[in-house]
Amino acid sequence: MTTTENKFNRRDFIKLSAVGLAVAAGTYAINEANASTAAKGEHQWAMVIDQSKCTGCGYCTRACQAHNDINPDIQWNVVSEAGELDGKTIYLARPCMQCEHAPCVEVCPVKASYYRDDGIVMMDYDKCIGCRYCEVACPYQARSFNWESFTGENPVVPEFGQPEVERRPRGVPEKCAFCYQRIDRGLALGLTVGVDPDATPACCVACPTGARTFGDLNDPESNVSQILHKHPFYRLRENLGTGCRVYYLPVDVEDTATEEG
Repeated sequence: MTTTENKFNRRDFIKLSAVGLAVAAGTYAINEANASTAAKGEHQWAMVIDQSKCTGCGYCTRACQAHNDINPDIQWNVVSEAGELDGKTIYLARPCMQCEHAPCVEVCPVKASYYRDDGIVMMDYDKCIGCRYCEVACPYQARSFNWESFTGENPVVPEFGQPEVERRPRGVPEKCAFCYQRIDRGLALGLTVGVDPDATPACCVACPTGARTFGDLNDPESNVSQILHKHPFYRLRENLGTGCRVYYLPVDVEDTATEEG
């Protein structure tokens, strides 16, 4: 589908542009009473990232690019330096937050962004018209626009994995979807998501230090539920009320001191 099949008149475009600009200026507010929230299914998937364990190696980024066959110029999973603590560099790994109240879903004029009943925020690339309002609306910069068709070889294949999904067409924003294809396949095979590697997001499997954990918030015995019950955590830009499904364990100062000792 090309980006010209769905047309808007000038007034519609101005209205939608105004919404996009408001979000970009940080004035977008979510009305929780009226927001279209994710349906509550049997499972509610979440990821925990332990910043004490993240070394910034980038394995998660490359595994994501391999399994989702991503253009090497695009990163769905960004790892950046977030400062230092007691001489140790701290990293912030940032996939899509899979928000419960997702601004990207709210602003999409054609409903190409939508929720699965397990909380994953998905993209229907056939519906997408390339307006990029979702990209502007996302407060986490989790979407990347596909400016060119990716037709070449993927440089991280096969070292970091094999492609499991189709490449996206030119002219659409792309993003992480918690490797939904691995989750669905794993459930169909009777595997435990977040425990069995073949049923777990590629970034979690590839992490050499175990900094990423994945599991079901609906299961109190799941690995993520247990971690969140036992440890202090935070979510990015909590004040926006987006309800992120990616949780961070902050660096433990005592652990840092022990390592240096």
